[in-house]
Amino acid sequence: MDAVLLALAAVWGAATGLLIPRAAYRFAVEPEEPWRTACPAGHPLTGPARGWLGPARCAPCATHATPASQATPAAQAAPVLESPAPEPRASPAQEAPAPEPQAAPAPPAPVTTAPPAYAPGTLAPLVTVLVCVALAAATGARPELVGWLVLAPVAVLLAVVDRRVHRLPDVLTLPLAAAAVLLLGGAALLPGHAGSWTSGLLGGLALGGFYLLLFLINPNGMGFGDVKLALALGVALGWYGWTVLFLGGFAGFLFGAAYGLALVLLRRAGRRTGIPFGPFMAAGALSGVLLGALAG
Repeated sequence: MDAVLLALAAVWGAATGLLIPRAAYRFAVEPEEPWRTACPAGHPLTGPARGWLGPARCAPCATHATPASQATPAAQAAPVLESPAPEPRASPAQEAPAPEPQAAPAPPAPVTTAPPAYAPGTLAPLVTVLVCVALAAATGARPELVGWLVLAPVAVLLAVVDRRVHRLPDVLTLPLAAAAVLLLGGAALLPGHAGSWTSGLLGGLALGGFYLLLFLINPNGMGFGDVKLALALGVALGWYGWTVLFLGGFAGFLFGAAYGLALVLLRRAGRRTGIPFGPFMAAGALSGVLLGALAG
């Protein structure tokens, strides 16, 4: 049963993780800009849910593109032809017979490349698989596992978007909080659960209120999107009690501080350089939920 559960979690993580690159590409815009509706080449994004769901590569680009490695060597190394400088005209007596006209050289074949992915090099699908498998292994066949598996891909998507543009969109953070409340509320009605829905609600209010206080104290150091994300993460952590809430919340700050310190030591950032905090909040919450599930 455990092996089947882990396999199902891995399949779910892979299926949802493969949808993240396109969604992250569309969401990763500045606050004043609309969501993207076309690929980098300008092709409209089509598919289920008005183009929000789909593969990581653009289908029209894939149809018309040819990998550069498949191009002929002559095309890859085609020289640039230049017209020679005109020579002085000879006298009629010295003129040689005109050479026969030769066909103009064929233009070099265009060298194209494979269609770029919306998020080249992203590890989001792999991360989603690992997160889902870890949650399944720690939680087991308990009702709250359904909630964790539904919430995990959205948390990964938020982390990817925040890492790119330092933004946590409301259309993701607020529904994530509502989904956490509803899913864990449903789990609390089923036998075999290992948490408390009431403590989850209080945990969401507590962690959200704490981040709101930090935002009011230093708006430049804490974004309001972090406050909204803290609501959902607080519900998830509070499900397993106040100790897990504290550990998961503290772990987010610890991970973020370690990352910032590493950037400073590597001289890739200064002490006042802003960093996306959403990924570290999600990582800290994942750590807390895993600990709470193992102890439950």
